[in-house]
Amino acid sequence: MPDAQANSQYAAGSGLAPTPGQTVGPFYHYALPFENGEHLVPAGAPGSVRLHGTVTDGNGDPVPDALLEIWQPDTEGRRVRESGSLRRDPGVFTGFGRTQTWRDGGYSFTTVEPGPTSEGAAPFIAMTVFARGLLNRLFTRVYLPEPTAALESDALLSSLDPTDRATLVASRETDGSLRFDVRLQGDGETVFLRFPRHEV
Repeated sequence: MPDAQANSQYAAGSGLAPTPGQTVGPFYHYALPFENGEHLVPAGAPGSVRLHGTVTDGNGDPVPDALLEIWQPDTEGRRVRESGSLRRDPGVFTGFGRTQTWRDGGYSFTTVEPGPTSEGAAPFIAMTVFARGLLNRLFTRVYLPEPTAALESDALLSSLDPTDRATLVASRETDGSLRFDVRLQGDGETVFLRFPRHEV
């Protein structure tokens, strides 16, 4: 067995606490989040918008240890090809963000509203959810609540019944922010997507 004193010295020197060997991960709050990962643009930047919500489980209880990632085009609908997402440059928009949920299951991103990727398309943000109890990540979409005409003609949304469709459309708060709650199971479960070659 590793020497306990050596482990303690390592932990003290690195600033990291060792994890008990019998505990099963993954530990989403431990190594995956990175500095300013939730800020695709600086807070308060012109054109910035807050995307926020709560992640809940099948009982409706908050999930305090989930990890969310988002990908999106820029305001003009261009798919971003910039590198450097894990080392934020305030002047470069990479279209990628990552954050963990808080103790109350809440989360927040600072980003810009994506433009449509083609004429008449409904703008959306792609979201991936990692959480305890999931054998694999979950994929979903966060549609902007407007324009309504684009929402009505979207192929994915049109294929869903109204109740399921509503789980993919963010709501506009009075302060202009976007609210998108994620329900992992149960009544009001968020619609999750499966992509080709993605093993569940």
